[in-house]
Amino acid sequence: MAASGRIVGLILIAAGIILGIAVTIWIFAGVDEGSLQGSGAALGLALLLGFIVLPLVGGGVFLLIRGRSEARELAVIGQQRKLLDMVKTRGQVNIDDAVLELNTTRDKVQDYLHALVGRGLFSGYVDWDKGELYSVDARELSGRSTCPNCGGQLELAGKGLIRCPYCGAEIFL
Repeated sequence: MAASGRIVGLILIAAGIILGIAVTIWIFAGVDEGSLQGSGAALGLALLLGFIVLPLVGGGVFLLIRGRSEARELAVIGQQRKLLDMVKTRGQVNIDDAVLELNTTRDKVQDYLHALVGRGLFSGYVDWDKGELYSVDARELSGRSTCPNCGGQLELAGKGLIRCPYCGAEIFL
């Protein structure tokens, strides 16, 4: 979808420029032949620019910028999907391995993980000290009062997040 927005934007920009050049040449040819006076040519150019060229080029630029923005958003979503697939299929993923596979930074992996939790797509826990992501079915964690990592007493840290004060594991529900 983003690629089509960029393509349509480029087509509109090109159409606006080509149409502007063609009509401008036609108007000046009319002035040279004497069939069109200067005031008519000026009015024709003003109408051409104001009602045809600028809206086409402006709309094309808007679609081009929006298409690039959507492409960046889709790339981030693709990275998040890849991270989620890694954790779900393997059950346990080393964060450094995820960083290498996603070709990104540790902070980005953490941002991706928090975004997935915010959307309700990831449940499990993270041991940031060991650098491990664990996919744990939420049904296994519900009603549990001890950490699956160290066995310590768990504390509610926020909506959908439980943090172990002993080992630092974050459990996402």
